[in-house]
Amino acid sequence: MDKRTTLALLLMAALLMIYPAIFMRQEPERTAQKTGAPAPPPKQAETAAPPTQAAAAPLPPKEAPAAPERTAVVETPLYRAEIASAGGRVQGWQLHYRGAKPMAAPGILVSRGIVVNRPGQPARSIGFNLSTDKVTLPAGGGTGELVLTGEDGFGLRITETLRFHADSYVVDHHIKVENRHNQAQSAEVVMAWQAAVELPKDTPEKFRGQHPIRVVRLVDGSVHREVLARIGEFNGPGQWIGLESEWYLTALIPRSEGFRLSESKVTETRADAPKPLEFGQVALRTNLPALTPGQSWDGQAQSYMGPKEYDRLKAVGAGLENSIYFGGFPAPREYGGLPMEWLVVPVLWLMHRFYAFTHNYGIAIILLTVITKVIFFPLTIKSMTSMKAMQTLQPQVNALRSKYKSDPQRLQRETMELYRVHKVNPLGGCLPMVVQIPIFYALYVALSVSVEIQNAPFICFGRLFGVDLWICDLAAHDPTYVLPILMGISMFVQQKITPVMGDPRQAKMMLFMPVVFTFMFLNLPAGLVLYWTLSNVLQIAQQKYMERMSRKNEKAPARATKKA
Repeated sequence: MDKRTTLALLLMAALLMIYPAIFMRQEPERTAQKTGAPAPPPKQAETAAPPTQAAAAPLPPKEAPAAPERTAVVETPLYRAEIASAGGRVQGWQLHYRGAKPMAAPGILVSRGIVVNRPGQPARSIGFNLSTDKVTLPAGGGTGELVLTGEDGFGLRITETLRFHADSYVVDHHIKVENRHNQAQSAEVVMAWQAAVELPKDTPEKFRGQHPIRVVRLVDGSVHREVLARIGEFNGPGQWIGLESEWYLTALIPRSEGFRLSESKVTETRADAPKPLEFGQVALRTNLPALTPGQSWDGQAQSYMGPKEYDRLKAVGAGLENSIYFGGFPAPREYGGLPMEWLVVPVLWLMHRFYAFTHNYGIAIILLTVITKVIFFPLTIKSMTSMKAMQTLQPQVNALRSKYKSDPQRLQRETMELYRVHKVNPLGGCLPMVVQIPIFYALYVALSVSVEIQNAPFICFGRLFGVDLWICDLAAHDPTYVLPILMGISMFVQQKITPVMGDPRQAKMMLFMPVVFTFMFLNLPAGLVLYWTLSNVLQIAQQKYMERMSRKNEKAPARATKKA
């Protein structure tokens, strides 16, 4: 045996002797460093880790103890809710608001309940035990509670207490997370709602405004909106976040520190769907602090799922009323227009007061229109007087146009001199009307955003062959088209009796406007058409009154001259 062979055998023997002493001792040390627990000094290098060592490590992912599948039904005067034990999801939410309105429905608007996220692990929904199967709240106020208790399979016990109110669409959420493991740990807790970007063809919209179409959130006093199809990623602090339709809102409101607002687009593959479904998701997220064994964390939040009534939203106290979009004037808010809230909100308040007195929103709209016309009657008189004076001078203006048609500058000077001599302001007929435009626009906006007029009848004689007779829903178009036709007729009469100014050919062309407006108003809400029609009728009455007073004033000097 040569020296090299002998040396190799000696090195191999040494390696076999020192391997257990080095590597078998270092393996438990590395495990202890990963888990944060001190490594126990081994009595024998060859001895494996004792069974208690495995128990001290965090539990591996596993299914939480199975809870029986149950559903709790919550009945209040305002809605009927169904809460599933799987995740605490809201699997049904039917409003008792001017008819039955199923808001939460598969494929339209769904809740994910409570979800726990951990790095490197799939999101885990909690299987809850329910404290009761039924919560019933009678009319007149009161509250009721539903307690959900479950575990996530990692030693975290989640308890969610839901408090319902008989007179409110707000649900209070009290979330408690307790670490029942013997190791410190943390996780992310998520409350989420999601809405379909596109309605499935086999689930048509049950009523106008049911399908959420935008994500809306309030951050630092500013409202941000985006249609579901174009939402991006957002994750940060804010006052609330929600999914909104034209008249309805589902919102999540943090009420304690640590919650973040989140929005994103998610995709789900279903066996019954030919292609993946896209959803817009909004959520409240919180990263739990490192909970030591036996330590717990408490969080407070609220959810709102109901109509966008200004008074109700404002009563929540989180700036939720900002979810109603009042627009801007004279341009949209996003293009620098002035906010219309300061004008529309008083109009809404007045309309609701009229309704409280008459119990008919159609009559409330009539009273609102009449009062507006009475308030602006002095300006209307001034405008009509100026227009009448301009009509009297129209022959002289036409003569000047023929005389100076080749000299526009001379024509302008002579025309202004004519107005000065007769003390006529050419803008006198326009300025009073311009002042009224914001008010009438505020009325239009108030009726457009008012969910209260949905399914609100005006003059309803029932249904015949499936058609309403006459106006049984002020938020829908007139099924008989009587009101739009009356609007067109009133508009035509108004134009015929209005003094003609300017080019007569243009006046003749304007006579086609009633026809255009009639077709435009055919499918507009009956409440808006009612307001416009009545406004035209009152304008006609005011013009007739002014003509009568003018004739009386003309006859009075004539009678005085005859007597003399």
